Amino acid sequence: MPVDVEVDVAFGLPGYHVVGLAAQPVKEGAVRIRSALEQVGHGLPNKKVTVNLAPADLRKPGSALDLPIAIGVLVADGIYALDPIADLIVLGELGLDGGVRRVRGVLAAAMLARERGLRGVLVPHESAAEALLVEGITVFAVGHLGEVIAAMAGTQPLMPAAPGRARAPIVPSIDFSEVRGQGMARAAIEIAVAGGHNLFLSGPPGIGKTMLARRIPTVLPSMTHAEALETTKVYSALGMVEGLVSERPFRAPHHTVSTAALIGGGAVPRPGEISLAHNGVLFLDEAPEFPRAAIESLRQPLEDRRVRIGRVAGSIQLPASFMLVAAANPCPCGWLGSGLRECTCSAVAIERYRARMSGPILDRIDLQVGVRSVALDQLRADEPAESSAALRARVEAARARQLARLRGQPVRTNAELSPRLMRELCKVTSDGEAVIAQLATRRRALTARSIDRLIKVGQTIADLRGEEMIDGSCLREAATFRSLDDDPVDDPRRILGQVA
Repeated sequence: MPVDVEVDVAFGLPGYHVVGLAAQPVKEGAVRIRSALEQVGHGLPNKKVTVNLAPADLRKPGSALDLPIAIGVLVADGIYALDPIADLIVLGELGLDGGVRRVRGVLAAAMLARERGLRGVLVPHESAAEALLVEGITVFAVGHLGEVIAAMAGTQPLMPAAPGRARAPIVPSIDFSEVRGQGMARAAIEIAVAGGHNLFLSGPPGIGKTMLARRIPTVLPSMTHAEALETTKVYSALGMVEGLVSERPFRAPHHTVSTAALIGGGAVPRPGEISLAHNGVLFLDEAPEFPRAAIESLRQPLEDRRVRIGRVAGSIQLPASFMLVAAANPCPCGWLGSGLRECTCSAVAIERYRARMSGPILDRIDLQVGVRSVALDQLRADEPAESSAALRARVEAARARQLARLRGQPVRTNAELSPRLMRELCKVTSDGEAVIAQLATRRRALTARSIDRLIKVGQTIADLRGEEMIDGSCLREAATFRSLDDDPVDDPRRILGQVA
């Protein structure tokens, strides 16, 4: 949101006062502003200086208001005119030597300037790369307060910032060709990435769950410019970016992460891991080891693709459209049903472990796969498996079909389809309808949400095959990745996608 900096310099008892819900860094800026002004031959007037930050009911954190406040003091004291920098959004932290330092949120400010029809932005040199990502505005970059004063005095105009050198793309050091066997898991990953579906991998330790998940970034489709700007905006708000975020994010928080760190929050609300994974992947390795509260807090973001964080200091809504990939062992010791070792866990321990991933969360995961051990001859084979490039080519083709079908809609992938859009755009053949009815009869755990997700996965399989309609074979294949919808067996230790 824009903040108007109003400065009044009046006769009276000398002092410096900031009003308008300024956070501590803004109030401490008086020391930085005084020293910076002295470095350019001025200083705070020996008068009563009042700074008002409007709107007064919006909390103002950070140090980006240093530069506009310093400019406001000079203009209010009648030393310089504001005309040379009129119609600009100004951001910058001041150093004691008058230097203008990098601040957060420059990309959002540049987008706001374009939205409001302003001339452009005035930002620190270190933050210019972010602002230059926004077309249709002029970006002025400065490294010292003296440059701004020279422009206001008319002795040296501000020069537009020049685009920097584009960074070379990062070449991944890992590839799916290194994965031997695991045909079922590879197929599930291809479908999940193609349609943006959530994925659950279950299997014993050392079987390759993490290895598979870590290679998902190598097959993710390229981001559109709009998606890249959305993602960069989040990272810019945290000061974690220099230029455009062109690669889809892959976030893998540790299982000790707090709910606030995962979802977002804090005394002053800020983005969490799910927002940092926007337009990318959130990987939860050893998912049952995460705090239950943190896992349960994913329910609403997985449905709404955004999260609203409310605190005393304010409320914000953040983007959170991510692909969830979770991995887990079938039991605390990890060997239940593996055929490799005997499980030593009691039924009570397994049920307690199972309860950490609730039914509502598992129901929101479209693809659930049991990862099994690979035969020794496959593991030691010299011939490499299919490469990430081949998988990515099919994924890109499927995404292109989705984008063509979803043109003009507020969604980009099959996984984001609302029930209304799904019924309007996903065409199921009569054979497919018969398969759905058969599955609903056979699988008592198949909920209405599960049926919708089954159809969405079937649509993605059809896109990968280059077909327009969802037939019975597409839905039968989709059903093979919904192992948790099977009827439970008598063994109470059946858990987390364990399949016979």
